Amino acid sequence: MQIEAETVADVTKRLRRAEGQIRGVIAMLESGRDCSEIVTQLAAVSRALDRAGFKVIAGGLQQCLESDDAAERTANVAQMEKLFLSLA
Repeated sequence: MQIEAETVADVTKRLRRAEGQIRGVIAMLESGRDCSEIVTQLAAVSRALDRAGFKVIAGGLQQCLESDDAAERTANVAQMEKLFLSLA
């Protein structure tokens, strides 16, 4: 199943933001910042990655529901559910 262009753009933006956050965490580690500050930033990165994954799954679910073939729709929803649970 292909991801729609709008979803790709949104997820790419989220991932680029997370990439910047990760660079920031690395800099914090290298400069000897406080452990609690580093963990707080790591938690923010983790949430950003989760949101990106959920956005991909939501886009996939929307495509599944638009399918005219009931058997295909059921299989796709099951696949999306499995992917969702892998992020949960």
